[in-house]
Amino acid sequence: MDFCVYILYSANADKYYVGHTSDMERRLNEHNSNQTRYTSQTAKGWKVVYTEHFGSRSEAMKREREIKSKKSRKYIEVLIGGGAG
Repeated sequence: MDFCVYILYSANADKYYVGHTSDMERRLNEHNSNQTRYTSQTAKGWKVVYTEHFGSRSEAMKREREIKSKKSRKYIEVLIGGGAG
């Protein structure tokens, strides 16, 4: 099964969200329809701005933790832009 790490962006809240899933379309719908705790409370209109695909859930989770551990908006923006983070 294919898993991906994704980064969402909400323009109206000017926020990013990092997560992982095996079904990007379903997960995006959940974020935009108040079915998730964090994103439904903080912003609306989430759009996918970045994805990375992995062969296993554990690989995707490891990469998600790596991105989140940076705690840096600049790192995320460099990643999205294709630069070396």
